[in-house]
Amino acid sequence: MTQRLKQIYLNSLVPNLKQELKYNNVHEIPRLIKIVINCGLGEASQNAKALESTLRDIAFITGQKPVVTRAKKAIASFQIRQDMPIGVCVTLRGEKMYAFLDRLINLALPRIRDFQGLNWNSFDGKGNFHLGLKEQLMFPEIDYEKIDKLRGMDICIVTNCKNNTEARTFLKAFGMPFQTLSSKTN
Repeated sequence: MTQRLKQIYLNSLVPNLKQELKYNNVHEIPRLIKIVINCGLGEASQNAKALESTLRDIAFITGQKPVVTRAKKAIASFQIRQDMPIGVCVTLRGEKMYAFLDRLINLALPRIRDFQGLNWNSFDGKGNFHLGLKEQLMFPEIDYEKIDKLRGMDICIVTNCKNNTEARTFLKAFGMPFQTLSSKTN
């Protein structure tokens, strides 16, 4: 079953982007490559339940089992030893990527209190967009009674765009809620 956002991309966005950005070749049209969700856990070294609950929450949100990231070297000031779990990471591709992006745009971001839109300056110069979320409760899959602590996450949307303006046009066409010009100047 093809995701709703992928159908919109293939049927309406591809022809519109080809005409708007004046591409001759179909392979030049921007597309999503992957979405990476990362959640750092500083307290995982002292609390094993934090790692388990974060793994469960990220698996509910993404629909895919996360990978535990481990420390590459020991840092005494942070009380971290080598190979100690310090985070959770998931890379989404294909149908799960489009399903997650659809839920992020249409369900999670509108649930943020006092949401003014996403920052236009969160692009990395190569067409990738990064955003940070302060809590996992904005996703409807998460039950408030079952969480032990609010944890944030970093989301990186990787595209094949060549520059930031092309990526802005591409993500705006998907319906990404960026800041308006009046709130952008503040």
